[in-house]
Amino acid sequence: MAMANNRQHGAMEFSQPPVDLDTVRWYRLGRVREQLRKFDVAGALLFDQLNTRYVTDATNMQLWCSHYEARCVFVATEGPVILWDFGNMPHLAQDLPTIDEYRVITPFYFFSAGPRCHENARKFAREVSDLVNTYGGGNRRLALDRCSFLGIQSLQECGIEIIEGQDVMECARVIKSEEELALMRQSVKVTEIAVDNMRRAMTPGITENALWSKLHETNIALGGEWIETRLLSSGPRTNPWMRESSMRVIEKGDMVSFDTDLIGPYGYCCDMSRSWICGDEKPNPEQARLYQLAAEQIRFNTDLLKPGLSFAEFAQKAWPMPEEFVDGRYGVIVHGVGLADEYPSIKHAMDFDKKGYDGVFEPGMTLCVESYIGSKYGGEGVKLEEQVLITATGHEMLTSYPLENW
Repeated sequence: MAMANNRQHGAMEFSQPPVDLDTVRWYRLGRVREQLRKFDVAGALLFDQLNTRYVTDATNMQLWCSHYEARCVFVATEGPVILWDFGNMPHLAQDLPTIDEYRVITPFYFFSAGPRCHENARKFAREVSDLVNTYGGGNRRLALDRCSFLGIQSLQECGIEIIEGQDVMECARVIKSEEELALMRQSVKVTEIAVDNMRRAMTPGITENALWSKLHETNIALGGEWIETRLLSSGPRTNPWMRESSMRVIEKGDMVSFDTDLIGPYGYCCDMSRSWICGDEKPNPEQARLYQLAAEQIRFNTDLLKPGLSFAEFAQKAWPMPEEFVDGRYGVIVHGVGLADEYPSIKHAMDFDKKGYDGVFEPGMTLCVESYIGSKYGGEGVKLEEQVLITATGHEMLTSYPLENW
C-alpha cells in the first residue's frame, strides 16, 4: 500500500512549527480588523472558540468552552484585544503578541452563575460597553458571533447595537496566507499518516470504533487537537450516509467509508474522505461501479476550480449526477475549510436556487471537494473528498493520499 513509509514518522518531525507563528497571528488579526472596518463597527465580541483561536491563538479547553459563554475575546477595530477567560490563568496567554489584556470573565451561564446569571450578565455587559465607549469613537455597533439571549439582552440594555458577527469572521478567515497554508499542509500530512495507520489496522473483526480510534491516536500523538465528527461506517451502514462509527464488527469484503473532519496541528483542519474494501479482497462489480463514479465526480469538479469562477457557474458546470444517486446526494459539492469547515458552502445545481448563494473563488481559498455515491436502490455507499487550494492560475491539491485504482 502507498505511504507505508509513514510507519517511520515520529513525533520529533512535528515538534516544531514549520513557520513563525507570530507571523500567522498578526496576519489573522489584520484580516479581522480589515473586516471590522468594512462592516463599520467599533469592534467584535467573539465567543465562538474557533474565532477566539483565529484572533489570538490562545486556547483553553476549547470544546468545553464551546458549551458555555465561559471565555471570549473583544477586538477593538482601533484599539486593544482583550481576552476574558473563565479562570485566572494568564499563563495561558503568555507570549501571544495579539493579546493586550487578560481578564477573568464574570460568568453568566446558569451552570456557573445559577440565579445570579442575570446580575452577572449585566455586569459583564457594562464591561463591554465601557470598552466600546473608550475605543469606538462614538460608534456603538458591535459584531457578535454567538451568545445566549441573556447576554445579548444585557448588551442591548447598555445601548450597544449588535450586528451579526459570524459573517465578519467567516469573511476574514476565508483567505489563507502562505504561512497559514504551511500549517494546513502540516495538518494534512499528519492526517494522511493517521489514515495510513487506519488502513493497516483495518482487518476483518475490528469494530468501526476501534478502527476510528486509530485516527484519533495518531492525530494526538503528532500534535493534532480533536476530531469534529465520527463519520465512519461499514457494509450496509454506508448507505445512506452520515452514520457515525459504532461497535459493528467490520467483515471481510465490506466497504468502509469515512470522513476525517480532523482538527490537526496548530488548529488547522484536514477534511478528507476515503472508502476501502476490508481484507485482502477485490471489490465486487457493484462496489467498483460506485467507487468509479465517486472518483469521477471528485476529479471532474476539482478540474473546474479556478479563481474568478462564480459559485453559481461552478454549480451549473459540475458533474451531472445520475438520477439513481440524487436522493442520497451529499449536502454540498464544495465547501471551504480552515480552522474547521468554513465559508463558502456550494450547493448542487438542483439545490442552488433554494439553498445556495453566489460568490467568487479567489486565490488563497482552501476548499474541500465532496462526493457521496449511494444508490436509492440500496447496497453500500462510497464517500470521497479532497482538499484543494485556489491559486492565482488554477488550483493545487493539498491532499495526496491515493484513491483506489479499481
